[in-house]
Amino acid sequence: MLQQVIDRRLSGKNKSIGNRERFLRRYREQIRDAVRRAVAGRSIHDIEQGEDITLPRRDVSEPVFGHGTGGTQERVHPGNQDYVRGDHIARPQSGGAGGQGPGASPDGISEDDFVFRITREEFMQYFFDDLALPHLVRTQLLPDAPEWKSQRAGFVSEGTPTNLHVVRSMRMALSRRIALGGDARRQLRELQARLSEMQCDAHAPRSEILALKAQIEALRRRLMKIPFLDPFDLRYRNRVLVPVPATRAVMFCLMDVSGSMDETRKDMAKRFFILLYLFLMRHYQKTDVVFIRHHTQATEVSEEDFFQSTESGGTVVSSALTLMHQIIQARYSPSEWNIYGAQASDGDNWHQDSAKCRELLVEKLLPACRYFAYIQVAEENQNLWEEYSLVREDHPNFAMQKIADASGIYPVFRELFKKGNPA
Repeated sequence: MLQQVIDRRLSGKNKSIGNRERFLRRYREQIRDAVRRAVAGRSIHDIEQGEDITLPRRDVSEPVFGHGTGGTQERVHPGNQDYVRGDHIARPQSGGAGGQGPGASPDGISEDDFVFRITREEFMQYFFDDLALPHLVRTQLLPDAPEWKSQRAGFVSEGTPTNLHVVRSMRMALSRRIALGGDARRQLRELQARLSEMQCDAHAPRSEILALKAQIEALRRRLMKIPFLDPFDLRYRNRVLVPVPATRAVMFCLMDVSGSMDETRKDMAKRFFILLYLFLMRHYQKTDVVFIRHHTQATEVSEEDFFQSTESGGTVVSSALTLMHQIIQARYSPSEWNIYGAQASDGDNWHQDSAKCRELLVEKLLPACRYFAYIQVAEENQNLWEEYSLVREDHPNFAMQKIADASGIYPVFRELFKKGNPA
């Protein structure tokens, strides 16, 4: 009969997965730095690919045992036809055709450097390492979508073999054997003591001795019938699911698509939001993302329209903040949701409207938000930047950064969402 064997081991045929994990843990800092350098040369579409990581030879050196000086050593060097014991070997001339030493090549990469490849999942893990949504807290129990966690709840008499508790089962078996055989063992000890006395007495009747031996044998057979382990003795670990407060968050992505936002600035804003979207989807399961585009009017759009639509127009930034406040009131209660906001614009706005934006942030949005980040995709100071600078001074949950070119997207992103960020 033909049988098919299915390998369900986590490592499968990759027997060195344990060594690889230990290696990644050991050189975590070097790999993280290499990933950050690799990000600068990638487009946002290639961000989720693997990467060849190069570690300097000095960082991966292993401790070795060496022979001390002195003593007599016998060595055989294959191919030696020129030297005998006692010959002095001249020092090699500098610049000669010696071995491949640790010197660097013209491009700055040593031939002795250790190169290996990390997978896509490993790259993304290091890419978003040490990042988190600031001030994220667990809200109240939500009846519509509660979170559950497994918790130990003692032992039960029925369960699966994988949950069998051997020590507790053997303890129950021992208790049962002691309880069932206690009287029989006491009687057995008494009869054995009487038998020893009668055997020492030369005048003891032989019939009584034989009767005692028969009683002793019957008690031994009775004790032998007590099973060593009974199904009644088996105990299994029990775990129950208990509800815990849910961690639900919503991120509002506000992007300026007005006429002052040229293609270069729009591309930088889109790259930042794509990075933010990947980060949220990989680290937080219960996270809603609301996409808002605005020129003179703000509109809630789908993910596809947010990143691909080419609509443009004038600039009224307050329309996006007003729409965000309306959506919060309608769908996201601050008592049940962790609310976050990220706004990208070139900062070119009507002066009167910029003052209105500051009022909306201070009076309506920041009291409801855990964190709000403003990203200006322009180097020069605009009127919106000046108004927002006044907000930053008095509100620790508000942060603002500038992105002058594409190389600054990832550093700014890490600065805004690094773990332990006080703002």
